[in-house]
Amino acid sequence: MPELKRTGRPRKPREPQRNARPPVAARLIALNKPYDVLPQFTDESGRRTLKDFVEVAGVYPAGRLDRDSEGLLLLTNDGRLQARICEPRYRLWKTYWVQVEGEALAEQIQQLERGVQLKDGMTQPAQVQTIAEPALWERTPPVRFRKSIPTSWLQIRICEGKNRQVRRMTAAVGLPTLRLVRVQIGDWVLGDLQPGQWREVPVPGTA
Repeated sequence: MPELKRTGRPRKPREPQRNARPPVAARLIALNKPYDVLPQFTDESGRRTLKDFVEVAGVYPAGRLDRDSEGLLLLTNDGRLQARICEPRYRLWKTYWVQVEGEALAEQIQQLERGVQLKDGMTQPAQVQTIAEPALWERTPPVRFRKSIPTSWLQIRICEGKNRQVRRMTAAVGLPTLRLVRVQIGDWVLGDLQPGQWREVPVPGTA
């Protein structure tokens, strides 16, 4: 039998990619977002944004905290962690201290706990209780309230994220929100961070 000859040039072994970038380590930042700051890094109108306080490249907010709200905002460079923090299906409880106009009655608290009807649907059951006025920083500008009407403080815990949900919930039961401060998301707490301050916190599974 005649010997078969191979045609073509032999393939060279593949060389490892010299420009391959090592995987970027996940980062998680806890920020005390001040009042009147947008929860984003850019704004065409020149309003204050996260860029004025966090000079860390590649991180983005995990969830929202409206311009007129204060407190804990988490930022990360990890898409999966971002989804785990802000998507309602993961049922991550968020805790807010809320100053409302008027004395909160037991019936109003029960309504908030059971759920209230909003334009975009019924809210899920919440955990609500009255609290003493917490020791917080002075807000700039100060909260506007009517001297003839008392105010009270509530601690509200929810595990969903409708737009401006806490404010709409309290308004629905006759307790307009005057000040809203988020103090906890899951196991992450605001702690002693002052407005505009931030710190790195452990990423789940790496501590």
